[in-house]
Amino acid sequence: RVPEAQAPGRPGRIARPTMTVLTPWQRLAIGCLAALTLWAIGVAGYMTIEGFSFLDALYQTVTAATTAGFGEINPLGSTGRAFTIAIIILGVIVILYVLTAVMQIAVEGELESILGARRMKSKIEALKDHYILCGFGRVGTEIAREFSARGVPFVIVESNPEAIGRAQAGGHLLVEGDATSDAVLREAGIERARGLLAASDSDAGNTFIVLTAKALRPDLYVVSRAARSESEPRMLRAGADRTISPYAIAGRRMALSALQPLMVEFIDALASGRHEEQILAEIEISEESGLGGRTIEDVMRSCREAVVLGVQRASGEIQVGPRSSALLEVGDRLIVLGEEAELEAIRPRR
Repeated sequence: RVPEAQAPGRPGRIARPTMTVLTPWQRLAIGCLAALTLWAIGVAGYMTIEGFSFLDALYQTVTAATTAGFGEINPLGSTGRAFTIAIIILGVIVILYVLTAVMQIAVEGELESILGARRMKSKIEALKDHYILCGFGRVGTEIAREFSARGVPFVIVESNPEAIGRAQAGGHLLVEGDATSDAVLREAGIERARGLLAASDSDAGNTFIVLTAKALRPDLYVVSRAARSESEPRMLRAGADRTISPYAIAGRRMALSALQPLMVEFIDALASGRHEEQILAEIEISEESGLGGRTIEDVMRSCREAVVLGVQRASGEIQVGPRSSALLEVGDRLIVLGEEAELEAIRPRR
């Protein structure tokens, strides 16, 4: 049987050779290797042809290959001069090859930086209902880790070069600049954001961040880090919806860990958000939800296995373990532990 590729009346298929495209760094490595090889050949050639010492042969090879033009260290014969011409020509070729690789690395690096910045900007512009994290220090790093674990969209605003490098290494969306700047917060998408966290290391800086954010978006939910207790009232006056003191929280947690270790573990388990098939969810009682004016028992009727842990009233008051007959009002928030599919069944009454 005649192979299909060679059958009469059929054009045979010609296999196209695959070409390997070298990266600029590979080309640079090849160029450096070629330069070392040329120098080795040159040294060996001058020592053999002209009887030069190793140092004289190396000097003559380098001056010829780099076209430095210092002249002959010793008089050369006809064979030596022909060999020198060859070294000069090959040296120029190697130098040009190395220079083109270096230029390609520089140009592509700059181009990649520009394209990377544009991709980052387009991703940030596509965000909606995200969080803006101002500050990527120790506290900001933990916030970013928690957001990433929960799949929460967020963008970091930072001006410190070291923190910027860590954020970029982590693959986070990033806006470089001062978080107290209107333009920087707009670039981070504050008009579309769901909330903002002022987590810089400076209480004064966090206060200014809160002021700037609230001036741009008075309805934006803002949480601010407060290192000192005396800074909390100022941040609240600036417009922060809530202030968090890492040191106060750490102190209370350490005391509870010593006095009631099981309680601390239970709280940590709840705060993790997901427990096998169950999740800790927050249900907002809004006008659109149609849940206002109904009792907790009525709202949770389709979620028999779910447990209502608490309710935050519109006034800010938190009720732990509320009665099932308690009436819910617009602005309240239910904290519920239950299966995700079951909680999705909560719908406005039609």
